[in-house]
Amino acid sequence: MLVTDRRLVGGEDALVKAVAEAVAGGVNAVQLREKDLPSEELLPLALRLRAVTRNRAHFVINGPLEVALAAEADGVHLPEAAPAIERPPRPFLIGRSVHSREAAELAWAECSDYVIAGPVFETASHPGAAPRGLALVEAIAGAVAVPVLAIGGITPKRVDDVLRAGASGVAVISAILGAGSAGAAARGLREALQEAWLEARRGVS
Repeated sequence: MLVTDRRLVGGEDALVKAVAEAVAGGVNAVQLREKDLPSEELLPLALRLRAVTRNRAHFVINGPLEVALAAEADGVHLPEAAPAIERPPRPFLIGRSVHSREAAELAWAECSDYVIAGPVFETASHPGAAPRGLALVEAIAGAVAVPVLAIGGITPKRVDDVLRAGASGVAVISAILGAGSAGAAARGLREALQEAWLEARRGVS
């Protein structure tokens, strides 16, 4: 999952271009996360990102439900402390960020479809947040029966470690948006994930 930050790439036009390149490179989920934008400014950006992700990647919005519905997004992503929402009467994903096993168990009880756990490693996106390490991923993956995505300082070299800890995938910001080429960075992460999944299957067999 690519989590957006338009300031990291130089604005909305550059973000739309980077997301399109990342999806072409293998990103299969995009979370629009631009907390400073009011709904009337978030919706136009959401519509642009829906256009480049439609039929190519899941698209969820970290923001108001009405914006997600108006943009025909695939779902919403909720912060850890946000109240639960009522699922719309159509196929719709609800995800939640969690920073502890207890929060993950609550998200699961509320029927979240996936959780994002972290920060696992030190990350420039949240410089004041203490990394929780692989132990957080292990604890959450062992407690809930929904996909767990690891976030925070994720690089291709760390993908194998987080999957071994129980993550189903990863969520990134700067690993793609801070790279010289969003497409190439996405391909590097996708290749690392595919190799880690292959090794995991070999281990099971």
